[in-house]
Amino acid sequence: MPEEVTGADTYIEGATKVVTINKYERDVKARKKCIAHFGCVCQVCGFDFEKVYGDLGKGYIHVHHIVPLSEIGKEYEVNPEEDLVPLCPNCHAMVHRIKPAKSLADLKSELNKNKL
Repeated sequence: MPEEVTGADTYIEGATKVVTINKYERDVKARKKCIAHFGCVCQVCGFDFEKVYGDLGKGYIHVHHIVPLSEIGKEYEVNPEEDLVPLCPNCHAMVHRIKPAKSLADLKSELNKNKL
């Protein structure tokens, strides 16, 4: 006798939910200055979107606050060359997987240790 077949699981997405958060404003000029200084290359893994994706990737990179704005918790004068660093989205996500955020040196060390 065959096993009883149950109905397929159902997954529902798209419901609306109201969320209230604090949004810390970024200075677009500070971002541009950071990128002018470092370029659009991830400072952890070296990924360059333009080299991989051509024109589509030109100018694309995340900019990471070395000390997260949520930890500072107030307005402050940012130094784009000392307080900000370009990271690819993967490295940026990995830095923020833990709290406090993982240091860039620690992430780079972990990345190099685990390279295939």
